[in-house]
Amino acid sequence: QVQLVESGGGLVEAGGSLRVSCAASGNFFSIYGMGWYRQAPGKERELVAVISSGGSTNYADSVKGRFAISRDNAKNTVYLQMNSLKPEDTAVYYCNAVVRRSYRDSPVSSWGQGTQVTVSS
Repeated sequence: QVQLVESGGGLVEAGGSLRVSCAASGNFFSIYGMGWYRQAPGKERELVAVISSGGSTNYADSVKGRFAISRDNAKNTVYLQMNSLKPEDTAVYYCNAVVRRSYRDSPVSSWGQGTQVTVSS
C-alpha cells in the first residue's frame, strides 16, 4: 500500500505565499505522475497542477503564473508553491500520485487525505 501525506497547509493572507508538500511512502516499484487537486465546500474537486515523472507540468488556468509544482524523485515528494494567493484559492488540497506496486502490476491512482489552505481577504 502507498501512503501520501500532505503537509504545509494553513492560514495565509491574500497576496501571500504558501508551500504544500506531499511525501509518498510504502512499498511501490515506481511513481509516475503526481499532482495536486483541490476542493472547496460545495464544489467539485478540480485539478490544480500535475507533473510527470520526467518533469513536464500542466496547470489550471486559474493558477497559471501563480503556482509552481515540482518534485524530488529521490525523496518521493511533490511540492506546490503557491504565490499571490487569493481567497478563491481556499480549499482542501489533495495530493495524487500514480504508482506501480511492482513491475508485475499496473499503475494505480492514490490519494492523500488532504490539507486545508485558507486565504483570508
